[in-house]
Amino acid sequence: MCGIVGYIGGNDSKDILLNGLEKLEYRGYDSAGIAVLNDSGMNIFKVKGRIAALREKVDTSVQGSIGIGHTRWATHGEPSENNAHPHQSASAQFTLVHNGVIENYYEIRDEYLQNVELKSETDTEIVVQLIEQLYLNTNDVLEAFRQALTLLKGSYAIGLIDNQNPNLIYVAKNKSPLLVGLGDDFNVVASDAMATLKETNRYVEIEDKEIVLVQKDRVEIQKLDGTVVEREAYVAEIDAADTEKGTYPHFMLKEIDEQPIVIRKIIQEYQGEDDTLRLDDNIREAMKKADRIYIIAAGTSYHAGLVGKQFIERLADIPVEVHIASEFSYNMPLLSEKPLFIFISQSGETADSRAVLVQTKALGHPALTITNVPGSTLSREADYTLHLHAGPEIAVASTKAYTAQIAVLAILAVDTARAKGNGLEFDPLQELGIVASAMETLTDQKEEFERIAKEMFETTRNAFFIGRGMDYFVVQEAALKLKEISYIQAEGFAGGELKHGTIALIEEGTPVIAISTQENVNLSIRGNVQEVAARGANTCVVSMKGLEKDSDTFVLPQVHDLLTPLVSVVPMQLLSYYAALHRDCDVDKPRNLAKSVTVE
Repeated sequence: MCGIVGYIGGNDSKDILLNGLEKLEYRGYDSAGIAVLNDSGMNIFKVKGRIAALREKVDTSVQGSIGIGHTRWATHGEPSENNAHPHQSASAQFTLVHNGVIENYYEIRDEYLQNVELKSETDTEIVVQLIEQLYLNTNDVLEAFRQALTLLKGSYAIGLIDNQNPNLIYVAKNKSPLLVGLGDDFNVVASDAMATLKETNRYVEIEDKEIVLVQKDRVEIQKLDGTVVEREAYVAEIDAADTEKGTYPHFMLKEIDEQPIVIRKIIQEYQGEDDTLRLDDNIREAMKKADRIYIIAAGTSYHAGLVGKQFIERLADIPVEVHIASEFSYNMPLLSEKPLFIFISQSGETADSRAVLVQTKALGHPALTITNVPGSTLSREADYTLHLHAGPEIAVASTKAYTAQIAVLAILAVDTARAKGNGLEFDPLQELGIVASAMETLTDQKEEFERIAKEMFETTRNAFFIGRGMDYFVVQEAALKLKEISYIQAEGFAGGELKHGTIALIEEGTPVIAISTQENVNLSIRGNVQEVAARGANTCVVSMKGLEKDSDTFVLPQVHDLLTPLVSVVPMQLLSYYAALHRDCDVDKPRNLAKSVTVE
């Protein structure tokens, strides 16, 4: 994901763009650039690296009252100055920044740009070159922009400047976030209101497949067919929690969308020098010394722990037990000689987990907390802490904290394996980068998951999720999400266990959602699907690319088979969200639940 900032008004745009990009750096940080238009022409500054490096490169003498900026996480083409935004058309008349993924950029290149020499590896350059080619036929910038948008497939948030017109920024979006901020004799464009709150707190939301003509004293919204749309501005509240929600209807939906950002933030934070992992040496030594690891958690964090067990056992060759905190504290099993306890908690305040921590500390055993809140009780009282870097999670139903926990557990497992000298060809940071892009592809397809949720859950009172291996752990989390916020009674089962009792509950129309991302059990879980379908179940199969069948409901982008839970859970989160939404449930604050469970 990337961040966009634009400005048009009476002041110099340069510092506004740079300041805004710093606020958006969480969205991407491998390259950045700005374009400032003045009487001498378009001035473009681009760097590989962070906004700080961009600041150093920008010529401070350059001024201009219109400009666009971009901070990037690479999807098409490596991180480089050449691939950094903004991109220009062949004649340099058009300059463009873009967030999203153009799925048909190869087709556009082959059909419309055969005679254009491309200067980058990005799908973004395809867009700006297409606009210019269409302009050569129409001699109308707005019409060329409109025609280009109708040809694009995928997601986009776009800011475009015609170098011959210093009084207008062309803006459009589809599936990717973008806002227009309103000022006095100036207006701004931003991926997130946080980027330009210093300039204004009044924003206009842009809906998918709309064009916005942004001038310093006027903003006009149009549909793709040219119909003008009137829309009231809203005031971004000063309250931090409300500001973070922005234009999203619910925190949960925003936090689902933030998951690619969180994964990339984790990569950034745990990236050491020369492809090493940045972990505390004390944690590394504690992991190496342990003869058995006990993961203690509750709810969603417990489900993340089940996945983490697979990482640690498969990669680091250390036996792992995963325990529900509330049970462990009253029924402690026989412990090994050199145990290490890992406590997983979004808030770091979970009372049941703390009860176990107190007990195990009294026994003299070392403890590591994995949490989103480093200064929390579990973090303070444990020997070591790993931070999730997920940012505040407001919705009660955890989404981004769950995937952050799994990502950090994967990094911990690989680091331990390397420290023990285990030969690994698994690069967690590279593979997590692929996961982040796959997540983004999924969050861009909300309409499809809303349709599936309506078909599966609109009238049902119960539902079942089935999977095998790693998928079994994910379906447990999927069932928890659905029951938490939609109040549908849902259970996640190992596929092979259905015939040992649960299949008695299957009747005509019972929703059964199956996940299949593991090649070694692909045929087995499909056999389980046939068993329930034969008894009248309404089935939905979510499979991984490479394992799909024509009859599957949805096919996930392919990622490393160890990391499939990070991808397969995203559709489950969205299905739960839309199920709750269409049942008029309070998505962010489901009944009888609280975000931080501070009582046993």
